[in-house]
Amino acid sequence: MTKYIKNVRLLDEQGELVNATVTIAEGRIKEIGGEQPDSAEIIDGNGHLLTPGFVDVHVHLREPGFEHKETIATGTASAAKGGFTTICAMPNTKPVPDSIENLQLINSLIEQSAKVRVLPYGSLTIAQSGDARTDLAALKASGAVAFSDDGVGVQLAATMYEQMQTAAKLDMVVVAHCEDNSLIYDGVMHEGKRNKELGLPGIPSICESVQIARDVLLAEAAGARYHVCHVSTKESVRAVRDAKAAGIRVTAEVCPHHLLLEEMDIPSDDANWKMNPPLRAADDKDSLHAALLDGTIDCIATDHAPHTVEEKCCGMVGAPFGIVGFETAFPLLYTQYVETGKWTLKQLVDWMTVKPAQIFDLPYGTVEVGAAADLVLIDLNKEQTINPEEFATKGRNTPFTGWKAKGWPVLTMVEGNIVYEEEAK
Repeated sequence: MTKYIKNVRLLDEQGELVNATVTIAEGRIKEIGGEQPDSAEIIDGNGHLLTPGFVDVHVHLREPGFEHKETIATGTASAAKGGFTTICAMPNTKPVPDSIENLQLINSLIEQSAKVRVLPYGSLTIAQSGDARTDLAALKASGAVAFSDDGVGVQLAATMYEQMQTAAKLDMVVVAHCEDNSLIYDGVMHEGKRNKELGLPGIPSICESVQIARDVLLAEAAGARYHVCHVSTKESVRAVRDAKAAGIRVTAEVCPHHLLLEEMDIPSDDANWKMNPPLRAADDKDSLHAALLDGTIDCIATDHAPHTVEEKCCGMVGAPFGIVGFETAFPLLYTQYVETGKWTLKQLVDWMTVKPAQIFDLPYGTVEVGAAADLVLIDLNKEQTINPEEFATKGRNTPFTGWKAKGWPVLTMVEGNIVYEEEAK
């Protein structure tokens, strides 16, 4: 059925808010600014902002294998509530999507229960072992959006180089969680000042940046397209910036928590503040912000990583890394960066829509005639306190409990179908 969204505001090319209407037919945007069609379903936008659905290229849905943490149904419900309409699922599942059969299994689970569009990664190595190589051509043919062993850094340079060479022939992106295992030292948070105050083992910044430096040179030699996950340090920013200046085809993402928090914000030995990479120093956070503004970092990704309350109720030592992020990403960034004048609204929306889509050649992230009707309606004036008990995800693991934020999605559509709508109160 045709839908007609009236009384909304869109961002124009200059970043100005303009009044608009949008007509949707057969899952696509048919017209912007036209008259109300006959017999259309009317949606009143109540003057709210209408943007493209958010695109998240780094998420963990846990299913199959870890359904006690999250399922595709709960994870995608959380994504929809946060305004995300296209998400790319990392391969640390059980089984790992390292073969045609395993990837087909995951695609069948997605088809059965996903509320938003889910594009799965194929792994670079068998069982994410870091050694035995997967058949990348077969994984691409089976629907892999890109290739990654996210969750673990590929330790062998030869493995990464040879898979990059293959990916380059396939014109596919290699995506990397960058971490040299020999430099982790059993750390659970950043090696800086706060870990010493808390008496906890630290993870040095070089653990991340040294592998990025290796990989960008491998990507140059292989002619590969290379994307760096969750950049967290100033040295990593420098490595990516220098690589881009050298003409290497590298892109990078940053997570909301690394833009919003730093090591001295950690209040205690609380595993809800444990993520990988960890919260770094204040100058690292400043460097990430500057890199996003100058284009060294291309987009924002949540690294949504749910765990059970039981897993996170102990201290950092022994607890798994990761926090949830779908439902708080836009409101937190809007409140802390747009409302304060550090970013424009258009910058934030672009970093969460068109920019990540461009990296992976995805036909999403825009509001234009002919595009998929993946849309999110956002009440920029709505303010509420973050309460994990209200999350749609199974995960409650967030350091943002009790924070007040403005700019909450109230309706999300995928191909014209409403997949989330705020309950009337």
